[in-house]
Amino acid sequence: MENNWDETYDIVVVGAGTGLFAGIAAAGAGLKTLVVEKSEYLGGSTAMSGGGLWMPGNSVLREARTGDTRERAETYLDNLVGDTAPRERRVAYLEHSPAAVDLLRSATPLSFSHMREYSDYVSELEGGSAIGRSIEAKPFDMASLGDDEELVRASGVSAPVPMPITSVDYKWMNLMVRKPVKAFPKVFWRVAQGIGGKLLFKRNYVAGGQALAAGLIAGARRAGVEMRLQTPLRDLVMDGDRVSGVVVEQGGEEVRIEATKGVILAAGGFDHNMDMRQEYQSELLERWSLGNPANTGGVINIAERHGAALTLMDQSWWFPAIPPVKKGDVPSVMLAERSLPGSMIVDCTGHRFFNESSDYMNAGQIMLGLKDGEDAHLPVWMIFDQQYRNSYVFGGSVFPRMKLPKAWYEAGIAHKADTIGELAAKLDMPGLTDGAARFNSLAAQGKDDDFNRGRSAYDRYYGDPTVTPNPNLRPLTEGPFYAVQVVPGDLGTCGGVMADENARALREDGSAIDGLYAIGNSAGNAFGHFYPGAGATIGQGLTFGLVAVNHAAGQLSDSQGEPVAVGA
Repeated sequence: MENNWDETYDIVVVGAGTGLFAGIAAAGAGLKTLVVEKSEYLGGSTAMSGGGLWMPGNSVLREARTGDTRERAETYLDNLVGDTAPRERRVAYLEHSPAAVDLLRSATPLSFSHMREYSDYVSELEGGSAIGRSIEAKPFDMASLGDDEELVRASGVSAPVPMPITSVDYKWMNLMVRKPVKAFPKVFWRVAQGIGGKLLFKRNYVAGGQALAAGLIAGARRAGVEMRLQTPLRDLVMDGDRVSGVVVEQGGEEVRIEATKGVILAAGGFDHNMDMRQEYQSELLERWSLGNPANTGGVINIAERHGAALTLMDQSWWFPAIPPVKKGDVPSVMLAERSLPGSMIVDCTGHRFFNESSDYMNAGQIMLGLKDGEDAHLPVWMIFDQQYRNSYVFGGSVFPRMKLPKAWYEAGIAHKADTIGELAAKLDMPGLTDGAARFNSLAAQGKDDDFNRGRSAYDRYYGDPTVTPNPNLRPLTEGPFYAVQVVPGDLGTCGGVMADENARALREDGSAIDGLYAIGNSAGNAFGHFYPGAGATIGQGLTFGLVAVNHAAGQLSDSQGEPVAVGA
């Protein structure tokens, strides 16, 4: 038996993204809790995300009078996920998500609002919601963290001026030219809140994932959670078949820490480990991930070395993006861009191959040929006209009527021509002329016979409501015409340790590894090959963090229905 410990805690959480919430839950249950983080920052991929939470049945949704029911959400997930993940996992998710949101609201200084009309990603399925089940944190003053403000990981998205943009703000910011009466008051208010807050009140208002991460840090401090940065996990310590603690590196020295109730792995996936990504996912992948740079898969490998089974390693939260111009740069996300009319996406044949407005995980899977044995479609190009360029924000930072960055042309990821024929020649894509003609014919009718673009509520959310009859479709008519390369970026991988409905790490034979839990992107996606709605990734980290703590504290039963023997 290993007993030469340097320190002892009840719970040790590895990873300070959504793992902070597990720490809050554990401390709130009276457990002595430590969170160790590999990097020099707190917040993980959560801080870099949009910050949405897809957690059906929660109190924010009830207060917003969405009228949703647990039964409808369960039907939706059954129809969407099918047998790509164990049903017990999603049932547990629905059971515990409301309690996780309640704790989030009571244990942090954050306030939340319903992302109204941000629909489920496949809302046309039975049980799907067109009004949406996602919530998000309201803008939060990060300066209220004091010295901790400097420890929050940067979002990875830079704005021309400081402005706390929520998801709803983002939708209307993209339409500032087309719907100025609706958009400009929102944009003006956020600019005033950002700049005015800094200049007049020494406040630093942030939104999205930055707000959520900052609130989690504040909640962890309030709960008395100990947090250590630059403390990577080096190994798990086994006592027979049970994980009894961890070995971490701290200041160049190895420290052995006992975890009497359990170790919770919440260190993200293998976003930036290209050897693992090309082995498990696709040899076509390059450094296109938008995930936390510290996510290199080491924790997943350590768990596997101690008998944990891995699952869904071919899966990521794919997100189409504009590739970086130079090494070390971050890709530019393409969210609303793909849905707006006057644009289409083609492969090397010059023809469309999917519904451009579909959810980003589905889009990435199709681009890489990961659905139903299809071939990959790379390289991929987004084609749009001058009217599109004059009307919408592009790549998050190129505002309407602005020229595309010169560096894009120099890097060969953007091209411009007076006619579609000339653009086809520049791309060495003879089929583009026919592909554009086919698209224009469908767009003129407002009905996409090929891929149903504009049929779903999700498609239409990021469309242009001034374009009728289909807010996602308009022919490419006004030159010059542009082509910008699109790559399958991602928000992080979502394959990892196989876990059960209690978040326990499992062996290949299905038995649980006592004392070891895996949550967030360190675990296999509870929704298999699918992304149900905005914030399903962060929602898993929060919900299963609470589940893991409750199980470790002896408040849940194991999958066989026997009482949990805490610490046995």
